[in-house]
Amino acid sequence: MKGFAITSRGIEDISASEIRELTGAKAKAESGCVLFDFKKFEDLCLLCYKCQSADRILYWIGEFEFHDFFEELKRFVEKAKFDGWMGKCRTFRVECIREGNHDFKSVDAEAKIAEILLKSGRGWKLSIKGCDIVFFAYIAHSKCYFGVDFAGFELNKRPYKIFLHPNSLRGTIAYALVRESGFEKDEALLDPFSRDGVIVIEAALHAANFPVDYYKKEKFAFLKLGLIDSEKLFEGIDKKIIKKPKAGLYSFDYMFKHVDYSRKNAKIAGVDKKIDFSRVELEWLDIKFKKETIDRIVTNLPSSKNANLDKIYNEFFYQAEFILKKDGAIALLTRMPELVRKYAGRHSFAIAKERKIWSGEQELYMLVFKKKTI
Repeated sequence: MKGFAITSRGIEDISASEIRELTGAKAKAESGCVLFDFKKFEDLCLLCYKCQSADRILYWIGEFEFHDFFEELKRFVEKAKFDGWMGKCRTFRVECIREGNHDFKSVDAEAKIAEILLKSGRGWKLSIKGCDIVFFAYIAHSKCYFGVDFAGFELNKRPYKIFLHPNSLRGTIAYALVRESGFEKDEALLDPFSRDGVIVIEAALHAANFPVDYYKKEKFAFLKLGLIDSEKLFEGIDKKIIKKPKAGLYSFDYMFKHVDYSRKNAKIAGVDKKIDFSRVELEWLDIKFKKETIDRIVTNLPSSKNANLDKIYNEFFYQAEFILKKDGAIALLTRMPELVRKYAGRHSFAIAKERKIWSGEQELYMLVFKKKTI
């Protein structure tokens, strides 16, 4: 059997690695998604519950290339094997997302798929709310992947994100940044520009083996499919939660308001006891920490034109040079990579990794720095 995960463009390989870690499955990164094999449906359900890098987790029914989308779609839907999914399930809805430029909209594709299924003579009924099964089409340029959505909602929309900063990150991207830093579950990690706490919350969820949707168990679409013993699944995963992870996690910001946002969001996520929250000015980091005591600095650097970015970036790398361990790393997001490289170089940091990622249509740079070796 095959599954696929939809994720943000630019972090597909990180998502593939997470899927391999959680299920042991062979996973292949493609544009905006990851294809993988699985042996039992519990694996798909586990990914819905725990995977921090995926927007959607789906059972793969098939895929097709197209020039004329609606013509190829009709052929595909008519030939695809749906009957195995419609034993107890009689009502359905269709969802679609697209990447790239097309002469149709997502809603047009949804309507056409629903029309073909209703005319197939299988006796199915369309139900926008309270349906038994969700069919999903992911269109990436000239390719369409089609499957069954096992979560039934967007996994990248974190339930803990209630108190929001205007420049808040997607939880999936924050998680990818944490993993790109090389963070291990017993290390010390700092975000000095915490805003609403997303980066450190994602690190805490990972360090504690705490399911990202722990408080949304009853909302998963797979519960209606009757394929697994969901109570046994949740119980088995929850037993592995680490109550007191060894990681030292620090969520700092210079504004009390942002520290409060971070603490409240972490409490909603269920990991507030695992994080040290504090209002700390950037200039005070070398007083707060001893020399070379932090393993990873992971942050989304300020980019506002109203801020003195030269001063902020210079001070950031000056402080990082003091508090970061010799074998530590800085992982950051920025819209201004050249300015970041400029000040990193002044403070004995060399770039170790870089990539472009997309949060929706917004392009960001993910950079990892390490101390230069003499």
